[in-house]
Formats: sequence, structure tokens, C-alpha cells
Amino acid sequence: MKKLLTAGLIGLSMSFTALSAFAAALSADNTPIADIAATPAGKAALDKNLPGLTTHGAYEQFKGMSLKQVQPLSGGAITDAQLKALQADLDKLGKK
Repeated sequence: MKKLLTAGLIGLSMSFTALSAFAAALSADNTPIADIAATPAGKAALDKNLPGLTTHGAYEQFKGMSLKQVQPLSGGAITDAQLKALQADLDKLGKK
């Protein structure tokens, strides 16, 4: 029983470590938008820097793409400055 509990705690610890690493690895350039929006903090960062993105009518069509991939298709609605600000916010998530 003691070994089982220890194994369970180790597994839980590894899960939190993986989650922390995931948050640190979020990237405006490479991470699918849906993966960023999947966490409350990631969605808040998206909503802050790109208001209306997650409620856009075509969100279901582009949520599997990274913001860097969507940017050229946005007709100038997604700027380099917005992506830089978003990345700064995403980088802060991994440091909490």
C-alpha cells in the first residue's frame, strides 16, 4: 500500500512538472491557438492581446494553426507587436 501511494504521488508530481513545462513552452509562433486557449491563463493572454480571436466566427477553422500561420491570413488584423506582447505574457506563465 505504501509503495502504491508513493508511486501515485510521484506520478502526480510528474504531471504537475509536465504541465509547468507545457505552460513554459507556449509559443505564438508554433503552438496551435487551441492549445493556448485550453488553459485559463493562456485564454486570458489571447483575449488581452487579440480581443475577439477566440470568439471569431471562423475560430473553429483556424484554431489548429499557430498565430504566426494565421497572421498572413488576417489582413493585417494580427500585428507583429500583438504577437510580441502575447509572447511576453505566455513567457510569464511558465515563470509562475
